[in-house]
Amino acid sequence: MGLIMSHDKSVSSVDVVERVGVALISLATGGLLAFLAIQGPLVLGKITYRTHEIIKNQLMGQDLINLVLLSPISIIGGMALLWRKPIAKYLLISTPLYLIYYVLSYTIGWEWSSPDYTGNSEAYTFQFLFILISALVIMLYSLSLFDQPARGRFPRRGLAVYSVIFTLFLLMFASMWMKEVLEVIGTGTARGYDLAPAAFWLVRVFDLGFSIPLGLISVYLLWTHPDSTFPIQMMFYGFFLTMLAAVNAMGIMMLAHGDPTFLWRDLAVFLTLAAIVAAGFCYILRGYRDGG
Repeated sequence: MGLIMSHDKSVSSVDVVERVGVALISLATGGLLAFLAIQGPLVLGKITYRTHEIIKNQLMGQDLINLVLLSPISIIGGMALLWRKPIAKYLLISTPLYLIYYVLSYTIGWEWSSPDYTGNSEAYTFQFLFILISALVIMLYSLSLFDQPARGRFPRRGLAVYSVIFTLFLLMFASMWMKEVLEVIGTGTARGYDLAPAAFWLVRVFDLGFSIPLGLISVYLLWTHPDSTFPIQMMFYGFFLTMLAAVNAMGIMMLAHGDPTFLWRDLAVFLTLAAIVAAGFCYILRGYRDGG
């Protein structure tokens, strides 16, 4: 009997350490996101990146979303976890995939081998590494918080309409990037390619190989495993919503600063896709709520 009680107390102590540790990590991540956004071209301009000057417009858009959206989510999520609030898991699960993409694009996505560009972002390597490691820890921990199964009720007609619309726009998005990739393969260049080829390939490969397949997988899981994938759906939609917020902010910044690589077509597609994803997120939440 004493051994069992001792074991339970030990397990409870581990749970507390994990909860407090992840909460502090999330708070620190939120602070770092705000710090890096303020230090970057959006505010102070102290961080410079080895890429073409025109890419600053996109960096300002992403930094803005980090400052006003990702940083608050991380900080509020960390505080909610400290206070044992149920909303903590929904906030924490929404950030890791975006943060992984953010760190990869802000570290390996620059023109490091080009003598034409200078920068000092390498001085912030350990801050970016902290965010990357934190994203992994928060993702694994937040998935474990969804310990109760959630049943989903999705009428086939409504699910079919949503699936068709979402899939069509994902394929339209994919066709835009594939067209530019094929253009580079065929001619050696494409819109914006000569300015920042490393960034060009990072974005296209990540979207075509990760973001778009992730969206298609989320639709597939709603049809085949609706009762066992609720936390996965929350993680997927967290990524889609935050990533589309950043992409649209980039587009608006490009438009506002007269960026010659800006296309209304791209902004229209991403704004429409964001609206579809937001509507889909509400649809998913309602389906799981109705399913009890």
